[in-house]
Amino acid sequence: MPADILVIEDNVANLELMLYLLRAFGHRAEGRADGLRGVEAALENRRDLVLTDVLMPGIDGFGVAERFKSEPRLRETRLVAVTALAMVGDRERIIAAGFDGYISKPIDPETFVAQVDAHLPFELRSAPRGRAKAPSAPEERAPKAPVATILIADDRAHNRRLIVDVITSAGYASLEAADGVRALELALERSPDAIVTDLSMPELDGVELLRALRRDPRTASTPIVLYTASTGGAPMRDFMALYDIRHVIEKPAEPQAILATIAAVLAPAR
Repeated sequence: MPADILVIEDNVANLELMLYLLRAFGHRAEGRADGLRGVEAALENRRDLVLTDVLMPGIDGFGVAERFKSEPRLRETRLVAVTALAMVGDRERIIAAGFDGYISKPIDPETFVAQVDAHLPFELRSAPRGRAKAPSAPEERAPKAPVATILIADDRAHNRRLIVDVITSAGYASLEAADGVRALELALERSPDAIVTDLSMPELDGVELLRALRRDPRTASTPIVLYTASTGGAPMRDFMALYDIRHVIEKPAEPQAILATIAAVLAPAR
């Protein structure tokens, strides 16, 4: 029987990755982006386990733990910190605050679900236990050395971080650019194996970036993936054909779709 798990995490990329992994292994998982809404969600529905970040704006993880201890309806709910705090004494401080345990950040997709299962009763653990896999199909295994490098160009930090977190967990190297000018610089300087780009960016937008990339002999044949919410219709198909673009990651993106697309775009080169 799957567990009912609530995840409280203000980093969108981390939240989506944890929810994906938990759901992939059969758990019922729901997320909240801040401590206050997390406490409210826990009060609305009883959970088998609550995972919470510690360093959050507003009510942080210690504030969440305090609410859990003071609220009779939450005292029996297991609360686990998911945190990058690793200084001497941090573990003792976390446990003293009322947490039932903690999982270190950055999370490892290969072991994360097994770590969560360790805080659940045996009958609520996922199966097979202790063998959590990264969000990828067997044919999408992490690349062998030399590691492929992917350039992600998007002016929104949370969009970049989602893709970066997912692909680096699968063994890829990443480069980030918040605008088209920087993306072009990195593409010419670092020669990435593939480029994932949004179309709406400051300084140099995605269309201008594509033109520049295709004009330069150094990047003329570099595989490009569009990262966009606009994916349908003849105009988009014609646009993709014009710039020799064969792959799209549609926003909002699931981790599995991201990895599948990266594997597909790199397959010819391998």
